[in-house]
Amino acid sequence: MTAVDDIRPGPGVDGDSAEDLLRIADLIRSVPDHPEPGVLFRDITPVLAHGGAFATVATELAAHTGEAELVVGVEARGFLLGAAVALVAGVGTVPVRKAGKLPAVAASRSYELEYGSATLELPADVVEPGTRVYVVDDVLATGGTAAAACALLTDVGAEIVGFGTLLELTALNGRGRLGDLRVDALLSA
Repeated sequence: MTAVDDIRPGPGVDGDSAEDLLRIADLIRSVPDHPEPGVLFRDITPVLAHGGAFATVATELAAHTGEAELVVGVEARGFLLGAAVALVAGVGTVPVRKAGKLPAVAASRSYELEYGSATLELPADVVEPGTRVYVVDDVLATGGTAAAACALLTDVGAEIVGFGTLLELTALNGRGRLGDLRVDALLSA
């Protein structure tokens, strides 16, 4: 593993949680030039592979779900985090997928990434208008994926109560793409 010494607890994280999250930060691997030259990819796979770290992340994010009735996980690592968060919070989970992966689609949204473009889709008949949802993804970078996922949910009438992430890359200002939506970042870099 590569220790990531520029990662610190996110805004509002303190006390024992901060100490636990700093230990988790050491599990995050930095991969230079992936998926293309100049991009520093933050790989949370080692966090997911460590039972205690994964449980801590799920528990910390679940504490922010509030009145959410569903946790929506964004492809692909957001599925894993979202499902764990939903389980701890005692609510259901729904995946937001890349285009072409779902048999029935309620809505889709295209958006620009730091290094390309993509389309996200929401499964049909699982998010009713007025449903309170908490959106989860692994890393908040430029905010394109997060904003597209939230717009997709708004398109079907969901009420988004917050966005949770393990790691926020603050220099890329993804939070700014989410407007007034509450962002819960456990770690920041």
